[in-house]
Formats: sequence, structure tokens, C-alpha cells
Amino acid sequence: MKYLFFLLLTLSFTTCFAQNNINTYIEEGIAYHDKGEYDKALATYEKALILDPQSTVVNYEMALSYFKKNDYKNTIARAEMVLKKNEDNLVNAYLIKGSALDMMGEVKQSIKLFEKAMRKFPDDYLLPYNLALNHYKLNQMEEAKENVIKALENNPSHGSSHWMLANIESAQGNTVQSLLANHYFLLLEPSSPRSLDAYTLLQHNFTGNVSQEKDNSITINISATGDDAPFSAAELMLGLMGASNMLPENADKTAEELFVENTKSFFQVLGELNDKKSQEIYREFYVPFFYDLAQSDHLETYCMYILQNGNKNAEAWLIENIEALDALAAWLKE
Repeated sequence: MKYLFFLLLTLSFTTCFAQNNINTYIEEGIAYHDKGEYDKALATYEKALILDPQSTVVNYEMALSYFKKNDYKNTIARAEMVLKKNEDNLVNAYLIKGSALDMMGEVKQSIKLFEKAMRKFPDDYLLPYNLALNHYKLNQMEEAKENVIKALENNPSHGSSHWMLANIESAQGNTVQSLLANHYFLLLEPSSPRSLDAYTLLQHNFTGNVSQEKDNSITINISATGDDAPFSAAELMLGLMGASNMLPENADKTAEELFVENTKSFFQVLGELNDKKSQEIYREFYVPFFYDLAQSDHLETYCMYILQNGNKNAEAWLIENIEALDALAAWLKE
């Protein structure tokens, strides 16, 4: 009996030792990967594979490093090893394989893979987001919208999904919907490089349907059609606000002051017009949130917060009003 106990103890020690070595190699490989030294990372992962050739963690990390090296065939091969074992890192393996197929120009295969993965993991948000991205690349806007909304339903805090939805709606001429998605993106990501693009799109959608001629006459163009067109009344209101900004009585107001006034009016009108005819994500998510914001004491702080990237006046305002910024943060947590 004591020999059996000794054997079991030895096997347990050997297993723990091997696992510790694998973890050490994985950490070392990830460190190399994060520094962009992908060949060194792969060489380190190979040492880990000697100890456990079927490790889902190691094979997935290798897939990531191969992807960064633009070696998409090996990326797919490593991802498939994870998928075949059908244990851990399955969603990540689907994501990296689908992305590799996309980069190889096999977009339709990538779409099929993501659709298959979504049936297995319906609550994941990155799978429908990446599927939406593929449809977006193929200019299949309705399919892209459907899936990016699914991503947001699964994770409302995913900034990239709000940004994609804003661009889809803008491409389809849905100004109000684009504005709402863009506003929420800027709330989540006010100071990244792409937030500058988001702010440009926001300004365009706020004033793009208004033009002033040489004789100072003002023209408002409305893209929505029919009494039941979603947000047609709100789009008309945008035009009226844009026209109002050009009036002499507003000439002395700063761009930031006009932005705050227009944003407050926009959110309030949407909240008052909100009904069951509106699309679900707008009726149940965007509009109620921004309507509550417009009725709070934090609307000006919010506007300065989303304007901070590239707007020195907004940046200075935030520095001078730290308490207001803290109050907004507390309100958002409620």
C-alpha cells in the first residue's frame, strides 16, 4: 500500500511540476507577444507544447501570435486544435479563426463560422459583432445592423458596436439613429483616436441637413419619408435647430453653448416622442437613457465630456469642473 501511495504522490508531483512549467512558458510567451516579438513567443509556446500538446491555452496563444505575423493558415490550424478538443477557449478560437478567414478573403466562410458559433454561444457579444463587421464589409447593411444590435443587447458597454451602428445608420441616411448610437459611443470612448471621427460624424449629422444660401435663405432637407417614418419629427427638429443656430440672436453664443442647447432639445424631444413604433434598441435603450440625461443636472457636463478630444474649451471646462464630472460619474452608476 505504501508503494501505491508513493507512486500516486510522485505522479501528482510530476503533474504539478509540468503544469507549473507550462504556466511559466505561457507567461513568458505572452510577454514576448505583447512586445511584438512573435517568433520568440512561438518558440516559447513550443516548449509548453512538449509538456502538453493538447493545451487549449497554448494553442490559442499560438494562434494569436501567428495572426499577428499574418500567417493565417497556421492561425487556423491552431484554432482548430482548440475547437476539436471542445473544452476551453472555444469562443476565442472561433473569433481568431473567423478573423483569419476574413483576412484571407474568405469572408463568406468567416460568416458561416460566426453563425455556427453564435448558435453555440448565443450570449456572447464579440461573435455577432464580428459577424456584423463581415456583413458591413460586403455592404450588407441590414444584416450588419441586425447583428451589431444583437452584440449590443448582449453587451451594451461595447463601444465598437455603438460606433459601427452609428456608421451603418449614417450610411442608410438614418440621421437620428446614427446620432443616438454615436452619442453613446462618445460617452464610452471620448478620448480615443476614433472619437475625433465620431465627433466629426456627430457634427455632420446635427447640421448636415441645413444649408444657407448667399441671400441668407436657409434650406432644411429631410430624408425620412411618410408619417410613420422612424424619427421623422426628430429629424425635422434637427433641421430647425440647425437653422436657429444661424439666426442673428445666436451669433454671440459659443459653439459649445449651442451644442449643449441643441443636445438638450434633441434628447427631450426624442423622449417626448418615444413610442412603440420606434425600433427596439432606440425605444428601450438609447432614447430613455438620453431623455433622463437631458432632464438631469448633468447634461452640460456630459456634453463637455464627449467634446474633450480636440476641443480645448471643453477640456479646460472639465479641468475647472472636476466636481461636476464626479457628479456625472455618480449619476451614471445609479
